[in-house]
Amino acid sequence: MRPRHLMVAATALTLSGCISPVDYGKIRHTDYVADPRCTAQAGAPVDGEALPLFFVTTRLPDCRTDEVRLLGYRGDRTRFGRFAAPGRAEKAGNKTLRTPMAFQEEGDWWRALQAETDRRQGRVLLYVHGYRETFETTSKDAAQIARMTGFDGPIVEYSWPSQGEVLKYAVDETNMYHDVRNFRDFLRSLADKPWVKEIVIVSHSLGARLVIPAIGAADRLSRRAERTGNISNIILASPDVDRETFERDIVEEVLAPDRVALGRRITVYTSLKDKALALSRALHGYPRLGSPYCFDPFQAADLKAKGLPERCYPAGVPGLTVVDTTDVSRGASGHSNFLRSAAACRDFVDVIADKRTRAQRVATHLSHVFRLVPDPADPKPDDNAVCSRTPGDEED
Repeated sequence: MRPRHLMVAATALTLSGCISPVDYGKIRHTDYVADPRCTAQAGAPVDGEALPLFFVTTRLPDCRTDEVRLLGYRGDRTRFGRFAAPGRAEKAGNKTLRTPMAFQEEGDWWRALQAETDRRQGRVLLYVHGYRETFETTSKDAAQIARMTGFDGPIVEYSWPSQGEVLKYAVDETNMYHDVRNFRDFLRSLADKPWVKEIVIVSHSLGARLVIPAIGAADRLSRRAERTGNISNIILASPDVDRETFERDIVEEVLAPDRVALGRRITVYTSLKDKALALSRALHGYPRLGSPYCFDPFQAADLKAKGLPERCYPAGVPGLTVVDTTDVSRGASGHSNFLRSAAACRDFVDVIADKRTRAQRVATHLSHVFRLVPDPADPKPDDNAVCSRTPGDEED
């Protein structure tokens, strides 16, 4: 076997989780949640000023110590709560992220969300993270999205039990599929609320595989008497989704003509420099939606013969826009350009604000695909400042 093939095979084995499997641990899961703090009581006060952001989680909490933590294990129920942007704390000589948070009884949580939604424009932003995330890292990203976009409504983070470790991709994938029903039920409940006028969904990486089927289910099972397009603005950042499966199925439900007529749209952020999705392709055998890799060598040859970049995208359908961030990619893996690259962050902010076009997008030979390129007037922008990142944050 050639060295390059050996490297791909070794990487795929690593990503599969075979090297670092998950186990139950040395503590009974019931012991983690025995403390009453793991079961929020109706009417218990929560400081919404100090904890302005909302979360829903299926992670198992650890309530054995003064500081409640959310773990990578599957929880015994879906929990609701409030949180604030995490900060760095000293522990055993090391700096670590800590997220201020508090659980809230489900009914109280929904009432608080309604009050915040009613105060604004009836819009809710729902963020669903991807692979290799802890509650702290995904809370950091959710808080960054809130700062960067200035979104005029509540921000809700849905945190499923990702392990937060490079070597546990297969465990994350398994937990994500296990969580499909939980997320579907939550999204349906959110979409059914008459006070929710618009839901903006942002998913990253593996999170897209939770989001796409849940939207279709929410459409089919909605309890609302009137037809609604409140799940309207869907953003798939670096989606770790089979591109061919997406092409085959997306019009059948999520971008069905009646839904597009109600204003639904999907924006996909993709990059050929996305190393994480290149490894996912090596593992799964087929290209990912978040990478314009040409799986078909004949298609690549045809593009080259026409003088076009060898980049392949999903077929165009009404309601779908693809934004290629290859030329402005940032970060060690290029897997989070929407939070790392100034050009991509600016585009993302405009999409959140419901702007359908941007002068900074460069048209391609495909009407639904646009490229982001460096701005000649600002070739080296301050990515941290534009993306509202804290200098020194770890790269993706």
